[in-house]
Amino acid sequence: MKKVAFYTLGCKLNFSETSTISRQFEEKGYLKVDFQENPDIFIINTCSVTENADKKCKKIVKEAKKISPNSYVTIIGCYAQLKPKEISEIEGVDAVLGAAEKFRLIELLDDFAAVQETKVLASEIQEATVFNNAYSINDRTRTFLKVQDGCNYGCAFCTIPLARGKSRSNTIESVLQSAREIAATGVNEIVLTGVNIGDFGIVDGKRNERFADLVYALDEVEGINRLRISSIEPNLLTNEIISFVAQSKRFVPHFHVPLQSGSNTILRKMGRRYLRELYVDRVTKIKTLMPHACIGVDVIVGFPGETDELFLETYNFLNELDISYLHVFTYSERANTRAAEMDEVVPMKKRNERSKMLRILSEKKRRKFYTENLGKTFTVLFEEDVEDGKIHGFTENYIRVAAKYDPMLINELKLVTLDQINEKGNVEVLEPEMVYEKH
Repeated sequence: MKKVAFYTLGCKLNFSETSTISRQFEEKGYLKVDFQENPDIFIINTCSVTENADKKCKKIVKEAKKISPNSYVTIIGCYAQLKPKEISEIEGVDAVLGAAEKFRLIELLDDFAAVQETKVLASEIQEATVFNNAYSINDRTRTFLKVQDGCNYGCAFCTIPLARGKSRSNTIESVLQSAREIAATGVNEIVLTGVNIGDFGIVDGKRNERFADLVYALDEVEGINRLRISSIEPNLLTNEIISFVAQSKRFVPHFHVPLQSGSNTILRKMGRRYLRELYVDRVTKIKTLMPHACIGVDVIVGFPGETDELFLETYNFLNELDISYLHVFTYSERANTRAAEMDEVVPMKKRNERSKMLRILSEKKRRKFYTENLGKTFTVLFEEDVEDGKIHGFTENYIRVAAKYDPMLINELKLVTLDQINEKGNVEVLEPEMVYEKH
């Protein structure tokens, strides 16, 4: 029985796909093992959004070969689609598979026998037209369920359409089937994921269904206590969806809504499909209907043309907005994007200074949000996340809590009262009072 190990870089979508591919191997009789357990095969799922994708890939390959010198190393994922030749030249790599090939790697690589020359199986991105269903299972307390892939937006800074192709989706019926399978395993929370999930509903280039209708249908699935929307564009987060989540049985009051810039000048340069006024409208709507809702924000600093004044526009905009935390990205040039050709490049030192300012702001926002919720009662899904005698988990509105460790709490939903913020920035809770029964 050949042993296979997986390593995933990047987003929730990558985790869902790695997990699905690993199940394909197990169904074919392979033994899934940890990275350090001398595997015969390594599958490394890469990301192109994170900086230094090449360095990270090389480092993991080097580590894999150190652990198991005769192993077969395969690279898949966004970086593999964007730069297959570059990856094929990394010492120790046996095969590189693109977006259209990665779900067929067992079939394409046959017996994973070592070859003299690295196999590169990466079609042009136009060939990636099939939606491959995927979800993570057994890896963590919550499951990432892929409902959509690819993107038609073409923002100036982004390589995702080049790495994943055009927008395409699963069907509502197929998503519901996956949700029922996940529920049967005892998982308490499903996180819906994709590249641009608000664009859900496109099959073979035609829009057949809507994301709102998927949300309505999933809310009726028995056996799942929580459903969470991972990230949704502000122009696709409609009042209809917000209003439904506010009175939903299962969807939690947590929205992650990419902003990227608080300056309309920069938003236009980026090719985003909204202006800051629409973003304010969405935040206001959420907070009016769900005052306790958590709102996370993606923001990019140092985009070409972002002057000190325009950055301060973003800073002040975010400072005044009723949001809960930020994911801050320092702009980095990506080959074959419009932004890489733009003038008025912001020096890296300035980009880093701006990132630091926004990360400090994020901590202030998070602490304010946590403080506002102290004394209130929420349900916490406790995870296998133990540190210093404390077990951790998240409330429905994404507050990270710490409680005295009890192994019986893992993967349990408990009603708790938020007590105080500890020195690590997590919220201590009064002792969990009762198990939150499944619907």
